[in-house]
Amino acid sequence: MNIYVGNLDFKVNENDLKVIFEEYGTVNDSKIITDRYTGQSKGFGFVTIENASDANKAIDELNGATLDNRELVVNEARPRKEF
Repeated sequence: MNIYVGNLDFKVNENDLKVIFEEYGTVNDSKIITDRYTGQSKGFGFVTIENASDANKAIDELNGATLDNRELVVNEARPRKEF
C-alpha cells in the first residue's frame, strides 16, 4: 500500500522515513518529494508498505504523531491525476 506522509520537516530524508515505518512492516520504498530545480524537500513524501494491514496500522498510529516538532499527516495515497 502506498502511504502519503505530509508536514515533514525539510531535513527529514528518505532513510528517516524508512526507519520510522519499518516498525510497522516491510518497507518496499520511501521517497521524499523535492523541487526539481533546487533539490529542496517539498515537505512530503511517500512510503510503500508490502502488507495492507501493517500499512493501516502505521497510518492509524502515525497520523497526528509528532516528528521534529511537526504534526505528521499520514494517510493512504490517492492515485496521481493525469493532466
